[in-house]
Amino acid sequence: MSSLFTPLDIRHTSFRNRLWVAPMCQYSAVDGMPNDWHHVHLAQFASGGAGLVIAEATAVVPEGRITPEDTGLWTDEQRDAWAGIAAAIRARGAVPGIQLAHAGRKASTWSPFSGQRGSVPPAQGGWTTTAPSAVAYDGFAEPRALDAAGIDEVVDAFAAAAVRAIAAGFEVLEVHAAHGYLLHQFLSPLSNRRDDEYGGSLANRARLLLRIVDAVRAVAGDLPVFVRFSATDWADGGWDVEDTVTVGRWVAERGVDLLDISSGGLVLHQRITTGPGYQVPLAAAVRRGTGLPVGAVGEITGGPQAEEILAAGDADAILAAREWLRDPHFGLRAATELGTPTAAPWPPQYERARPRIAG
Repeated sequence: MSSLFTPLDIRHTSFRNRLWVAPMCQYSAVDGMPNDWHHVHLAQFASGGAGLVIAEATAVVPEGRITPEDTGLWTDEQRDAWAGIAAAIRARGAVPGIQLAHAGRKASTWSPFSGQRGSVPPAQGGWTTTAPSAVAYDGFAEPRALDAAGIDEVVDAFAAAAVRAIAAGFEVLEVHAAHGYLLHQFLSPLSNRRDDEYGGSLANRARLLLRIVDAVRAVAGDLPVFVRFSATDWADGGWDVEDTVTVGRWVAERGVDLLDISSGGLVLHQRITTGPGYQVPLAAAVRRGTGLPVGAVGEITGGPQAEEILAAGDADAILAAREWLRDPHFGLRAATELGTPTAAPWPPQYERARPRIAG
């Protein structure tokens, strides 16, 4: 059996393999409600052999949406709409997960399908955004700095969304602290200019994330809790791998089970050199530094490449995104590429198409 198709157990949850679906925004919701598009989009990956399917960045409050078309979990109606999707993923053998998010100063933006960039004006369905400091992302509207009461409301919103996610049937909760969204904005000195208990030192800048982790962990019971980090801002004076390791240790002490390691997204002047597996060294460094299991992402497109990452000890799981869009049966294909086509469970309806290996 390959490393990629070796099951992974976290708390009381068993993942049938280590090839997972990363959260991918679809910008296709109305008033935060997932719909048939989300159902088909996510369930197909479970049929295609994924071990875990994580639903897109889902806002915990209306003003936390990246665009007006983002999904949410701030109402019971949204919870009920998600329930059928989580059940469909589970029925096809994968674990259903969801990423809980708040976009902060990168909220209220135009959908990528709109042909426009920047902030959506309130007159056209946008809203005033919030952030640690009144510092805008380049080209976006200036946000309002959260006060103490606003910070408390964010913590409560994450906890309430976690309760709804569990009631909807999700079995993994991921806290989104990456890609320049609200929690990442608090973590990085490039966006956090506060001089109170939530700014200045690393411990202060991490305070909101730690409070949210405590709140989510308190309601999650025995379900796994992940945190997605951008391991570096790719910009001078910003958040870096050493910071990620330090705060990764802190969230581990609070019961986080796995770190999902990505990078960038905080500032427009970031300088990234991409390429196959370009973020894997970041995941490996965080894994070594924290001792926690990590997921690796970033231009991972084939079974042999994923297998090599795991075999080298650079990660414990592979989270892919665009490759699943290109091939919703990536899991089935990866097993065949590794010479073990029976390692991934083919739906009986597709069994006639399973490749046969002679000999």
